Amino acid sequence: MKQASRTWFITGASKGVGQKLVAHLLEQGHRVAATSRTAASLTKTFGGASDRFLPLEVDLTSDRSVQAAVEKTVQWFGVINVVVNNAGYAQQGTVEALSDDELRRNFEVNFFAPMAVLRHALPHLRRQRSGHIINISSIVGYQGGYAGWGSYVASKFALSGLTESLAAEVAELGIRATVVYPGPVRTDFLSNGALAVARRQIDDYSEAKASLDLHLDTLHGHQAGDPDKLALLIMQAASVESAPLHLFAGKIANELAAAKANAVAKNLDTWKGSSEATDFAD
Repeated sequence: MKQASRTWFITGASKGVGQKLVAHLLEQGHRVAATSRTAASLTKTFGGASDRFLPLEVDLTSDRSVQAAVEKTVQWFGVINVVVNNAGYAQQGTVEALSDDELRRNFEVNFFAPMAVLRHALPHLRRQRSGHIINISSIVGYQGGYAGWGSYVASKFALSGLTESLAAEVAELGIRATVVYPGPVRTDFLSNGALAVARRQIDDYSEAKASLDLHLDTLHGHQAGDPDKLALLIMQAASVESAPLHLFAGKIANELAAAKANAVAKNLDTWKGSSEATDFAD
């Protein structure tokens, strides 16, 4: 059965999963406000503004730019039903090799930009007493054991944690929240042009260098995840009343999540006695 038409606000929509999501939504008759750093990257693919599509040139690191985009969407379509925080980039570098600017810039895009979108979109959803927030994290935002990816992992863990808290906060208002944990997806995400690398001291750490080489030389272009199918999964999750809070995407993501759950359970069991002994006796 065809879904009722809804209005989606999607960041990072000019390429990768975001672009696929916009394409599928438009094909199915939904309305889409899509953001990118340049409007031309959107209009080249989807055409100009219409009654179903609104291309928005947005600097996600600017609160004023984000606010203007959300307000224009509401003015254009009258409503926002689904918000998808999709924009982000990977940062590779050992913890002490990352400069303060590199770390903060990664968080600006991966965490604080989604926060800005939510800050300006949520008042509209609250007034409607309906809506769905979908934050695109990564499997590294749940299973973070990747040498040399601390900045990216931390930013995605932050986004995942935010989504959990948000879900509890807005449930009584009829608003849902979902965090998506994709495994490796076959896009340009790991290309040399998209991946930020702090190479200082990388060679001093064999695990970090091996991880970087794996992602750049072996994994890029051979990722298991299909961006088309991931876009359709996101749409499926948004279409059901019992939308998941945690949505893992792909076999690799499921396997890594299960492995972490088992490892945590083992730690809990091994340390249960010592852990509970830290409570007051009374």
